[in-house]
Amino acid sequence: MSPYPTEPVFPRTVLRELARPLQHPEALCWDPLTERVYCGGEGGQIYAVTLDGEITEVANTGGSVLGMAVDAFGRVYACDWHRAEVVRVDPATGSVETYTKGAPELPIDDPNSPVFAADGTMYVTGSENPAIFRVAPGGETSVWTTAIGGYPNGVTLTPSRDAVIVAQSHPDDFDGGRVWRVPIEADGSAGEPGIMAELFHTVPDGVAYDTEGNCYVAHYTPDRIDRIRPDGAVETVVEDWEAVHLNAPTNIAFCGPELEHLVAACVGEEFLAIADLGVRGSPLRRPTIG
Repeated sequence: MSPYPTEPVFPRTVLRELARPLQHPEALCWDPLTERVYCGGEGGQIYAVTLDGEITEVANTGGSVLGMAVDAFGRVYACDWHRAEVVRVDPATGSVETYTKGAPELPIDDPNSPVFAADGTMYVTGSENPAIFRVAPGGETSVWTTAIGGYPNGVTLTPSRDAVIVAQSHPDDFDGGRVWRVPIEADGSAGEPGIMAELFHTVPDGVAYDTEGNCYVAHYTPDRIDRIRPDGAVETVVEDWEAVHLNAPTNIAFCGPELEHLVAACVGEEFLAIADLGVRGSPLRRPTIG
């Protein structure tokens, strides 16, 4: 397979800058309550960004923020690699509290990306001690699976909510990155992982689904976004060889009242990129957690 599966579906100019400056944003999530994009900075910043590009720093973890998710109350759950924990942040007050440090038998050495199931269960990747953790509502944590191995990164759920999708950035046995599908069994345990796509000469980072069943994959390098179609075919959506409109994209999320915008955190620079691709995102769960 070529490192470039297809010619890009869209010109790179479909991307525009949503907000700047942000301190090397790594991750983001959409909060429909406030209609703001939350994203993190490498200095511990939790930013709230409107779709008009207005930036407000609402909290600071004191560490360095990677992936994040939001609950039904608008609280942000952020992976902080410096603190080696997932923190819960209340944007209304700026409060920051520990949510999980990992399982008793395995700490989250490098928490990277979380996603919620409808019942409040969180699946979160740990990259240096490679594992996917299962966090019950309230923070009790267990190791869900270690079967994927080297550097699990961005996560999401399938639209049918029956599997966790994981971007593996640095496989030990492959010259590129992989995207995996891990079934959620009826008892909540992890099923046998299967490879959705192997992407040569790439470092996949963030993943997100649209309502048509396409899985979008943002690559830290090269500066591009691919999508995996339901039939397994891979196509490049947009690519920026000059890293002007897209610069080391990491996490991606569908944002907007109808989830009509795809937003990418550009950790290689100081901005969020936004694109309208004519699709809508598959809604993520925002559970009620006490």
